[in-house]
Formats: sequence, structure tokens, C-alpha cells
Amino acid sequence: MRLTENSYNFIAGRSRERLAAISDGVFGFAMTLLVVDLKTPDPDGLVSSHDLLLGLIKLAPNLLIYLLSFMTLGIFWVGQQTQLNALDQTNRSLTWLHLGFLAAVTLMPFSTSLMAAHINRWPALLVYWANIFLLGAMLFACWRYSTSSNLLSEEAKGSDSVIERRIIVAQSLYAFGALLSVFSTYLSLMFIIAVQIVYVVGPKRGFLSRL
Repeated sequence: MRLTENSYNFIAGRSRERLAAISDGVFGFAMTLLVVDLKTPDPDGLVSSHDLLLGLIKLAPNLLIYLLSFMTLGIFWVGQQTQLNALDQTNRSLTWLHLGFLAAVTLMPFSTSLMAAHINRWPALLVYWANIFLLGAMLFACWRYSTSSNLLSEEAKGSDSVIERRIIVAQSLYAFGALLSVFSTYLSLMFIIAVQIVYVVGPKRGFLSRL
């Protein structure tokens, strides 16, 4: 049978398993690239163990940014997997939305490297935050399209407001953290890290449990 454009669009991109597979691969590669900026101290400039210790201490900012970015990607990986698990089926449009989300994932090593190299400069932090915002915006678009196109499984229907609220609250907190860079980039990073830890730990009680 000769496929028309409409019939192709109907059958294309319908494998949720293949979408999850490429997502895992992209996330895994991006998370691995984050460690590239963690380079050992130059041995030519070391004459004692004390010099080595000082060299390792100088790596602390890079290590901080690495851990922050690793948590960021981990949180968004869990978020995407939660959405994929909630799907009864997918389609071509949703697949491309998720590929757009993965494009934002591949930018994280660049924004991390920029932030690590210019940790005291607010433009670098804003670029880093913009990357996080793009991740959240694309993930929100994926979920909104999934719900509006009736692609969710029966078990997942009704959870749309919970997931949307989680994304919106997280992005709002990240934006506030970015604004703190006006006072100090380190203060801004500490706030964002605190937000990340809350989402990683997932408190079971109190106000934080609703984030």
C-alpha cells in the first residue's frame, strides 16, 4: 500500500520504548560529559603534597557545578521517565517534542563548562539558568501535549495538574535563584542546590512534600 503523508504521520514515532531508549542514551552521554571539566592539577607545578592539596581545593568550584548539573539532569531524567511511563501511546508530534527536550539536555555540558569557568560572573549563571528553563519549558510542553491529545493511560489520567504544578513551581524557584545572582553568584548557586536537594530527597511531609 502506498503511504500518503497523513498515513505516514499516523504511524511515525509511535514507539514509547524507542523514545525512552534514545532518552536514556542522551542523558547518559550528557551526564558523562559533565566530568570533562574536572581535570587533575598540573603535575609540573607541584613540588609537594601541600601544592597538590591546594590544587585540589581550587577544583572545588568545578566540582560544585558538576554536582549541581548532575542533579539537574537526574531530576529531569526522572521527570521525563515519569511522563513516558504515564503514556498509553505516543505519536510523531510528541516524539519531536521530546527530541526538542533532549536537545536542551545536550546543551547542559556547555552551560556547565561556561559556569565553571566564569563562576563569579552573572552572565554565565544566566546562561546556565536559561538552559534549565529550556529543559523545564520543553518538559511542560511535552506533558501539556500528552494530556490535550489524550495520550495518557487510564491510570495516569487525573495526574496532569500535579505534574504541571511540580514543573511550574520548580521553574519559579530556579528563576528566583537566578535573580539572586544580582547579589552573589555563589548565593544563587547555593539556593539552586538547595532546591535540587529538595527535589532529589522528595520530603514525605509538610509543605515541601507538595513540591
